[in-house]
Amino acid sequence: MTKNYFHDVFSPFNAILLGLCAYLLYKIIKRSMQDEEYVPSAPQQMLTPMKKRDFTLDELRKFDGKQEDGRILMAVNGTVFDVTRGKRFYGEGGAYSVFAGRDASRGLGTMCLEENALKNEYDDLSDLSAGELDIIRDWESSFSEKLYDIVGKLIKDGDEHGTYDDEDEIVGDVVPDSNKKTD
Repeated sequence: MTKNYFHDVFSPFNAILLGLCAYLLYKIIKRSMQDEEYVPSAPQQMLTPMKKRDFTLDELRKFDGKQEDGRILMAVNGTVFDVTRGKRFYGEGGAYSVFAGRDASRGLGTMCLEENALKNEYDDLSDLSAGELDIIRDWESSFSEKLYDIVGKLIKDGDEHGTYDDEDEIVGDVVPDSNKKTD
């Protein structure tokens, strides 16, 4: 009886059926992951690109999406990104709205979406674990790859604001990449 059961379960027809189910499941998962990417719900006014500059936390807070132009900025690992294109995620009512106009590094690194997880002063992230710091670097890479514009660098209150050309590459590096070689 066991021999027939084994033969019935692993028949060529069942193998093809299992392969088809696996393929359909793959397509469904892939589609749902693509649906999570930014898809504009309605035509939005085109904002002019921001001139690159440095931001203190107080300056960054002004870009929470609640101003007239609706621009949303957030910092990850000292790099300030314009995430306005992802308004459905970072704007009012979005899953990550707590990060709008804020330094999101600690919240992303600890995977905490509560406002009390974010600091109101410059955060050097020195109390986070190596794993949490790796997560922050991964988020920073993800934001760059999603083509969110880098519009500046997060600086401490009292630090001098730098000047940048539009072509200048800006890297915040609160948490330096451990894979980079230093001289």
